[in-house]
Amino acid sequence: MSVFKTRPAGLKIIIVGAGKVGMTLVAQLSREGHDITIVDKDAAKISDITSTYDVMGCVGNGASYLTQVEAGVKDADLIIAVTESDELNLLCCTIAKQFSDCAAISRLRNPDYSRESKYLRDKLGLSMIINPDLEAAKVMARVIYLPAALEARSFAHGQALIVKIKIPEGNILDRMTIAELGAKITNDILICGVERDGNVVIPGGSFELCAGDVITIVATSKEQQSFLKSIGLVTNQVKNAMIIGGGRSAYYLSDILIKKGIGVKIIEQNRERCEKLNDLLPKAVIINGDGTNTELLLDEGIETTDAFIPLTGIDEQNSMLALHAKKISSAKLITKINRTGFIDIINSLDLGSVFYPMFITADMILAYVRARTAAPGSNIETVYHLFDARAEAITFKVTDESKVTGKPLKDLKIKDNTLISYIGHEGEAIIPTGNDVISKGDTVMVVTMHTGFDDIGDILE
Repeated sequence: MSVFKTRPAGLKIIIVGAGKVGMTLVAQLSREGHDITIVDKDAAKISDITSTYDVMGCVGNGASYLTQVEAGVKDADLIIAVTESDELNLLCCTIAKQFSDCAAISRLRNPDYSRESKYLRDKLGLSMIINPDLEAAKVMARVIYLPAALEARSFAHGQALIVKIKIPEGNILDRMTIAELGAKITNDILICGVERDGNVVIPGGSFELCAGDVITIVATSKEQQSFLKSIGLVTNQVKNAMIIGGGRSAYYLSDILIKKGIGVKIIEQNRERCEKLNDLLPKAVIINGDGTNTELLLDEGIETTDAFIPLTGIDEQNSMLALHAKKISSAKLITKINRTGFIDIINSLDLGSVFYPMFITADMILAYVRARTAAPGSNIETVYHLFDARAEAITFKVTDESKVTGKPLKDLKIKDNTLISYIGHEGEAIIPTGNDVISKGDTVMVVTMHTGFDDIGDILE
């Protein structure tokens, strides 16, 4: 075992596992000033990470007591186990809890463990158990329920949604300002972000929308449906879906869709896996075949399916399958991408709704870490990264009076590139105007291009 370089600051966090999720967490949490130690058996990975980020590195088995001691577990505030092995993650957390007072977060992907997650969390004293495949499936399902959207996230316990759409050519929004949208269409939604030509802005009332813009909208569940319909976008839920690949993500997504009455067809090459899926998902149609075979796809109805979701586990295959489906069908496309090194290229390919499971996992962990560092009276509930992490949507629970409460929003000196996009007040969902007020007990969503907000007061200059 060997230790590399160090840094001071924030929470002391040990991350076990230098895979995609581990590296994403290192990048985000180190940028926010926390004292990070990354642990992995692979010395080359540790060397690469510590030469890129100002963090400590420890080479060794993260489930070993001696390795954890060397990584500083006795003084740690949090251990996050995100190795490829569910059992190793649980063991890492269990050992850490035996010898320190740190909080513990474990990644578990096996469906058997998922069904027991509450029991495991309670019995092992874990702060959080995260299943990236299940969480990604939930996010993908929301987009299938709302086919006009590129992305849809719920917050405030389902009272409202963040919805991302692309303005089509010839749409009513083309050449319309934000102020005109409010006057001519509705004030019950809020456009909180616009991406154009690779640049992201949080728009003011004079901002003019254009065809091709990717816009992020905050609205109640009822109002977003009404808004999308009023601007001529499809709002009907899909009736059937074709999934390529029969891994964990395919299982979780299929299970969710079938329970919502959506027909599911899975094409999987491994016969043994097909037999297992047939037992797990008796209401799904399971096809044993090569999902990259264009003739098979035609035979199985790719031209008429409502939704097409390649989940092969290979980014290149998923991308090519999505492009093929786009060419020969009008299906809602959902593409899962595991690697983040080619985001600009992926975005230029128009692959429909693109999801990165490691970002979804990292957002959930980041929300927990920010909540741990937040000032009393301002509790973080969720953190969502928008526009490839160039903006954040943060939900706060305001539990005390502060400088942001009791005043009309128009009288608050709010930082630039920061927008209060939602207020939940006594069960009412409010898309705020300048005359609205934040009160003790409210849930407030803030969209910002700043990073590191962990207190509602951070929105003020």
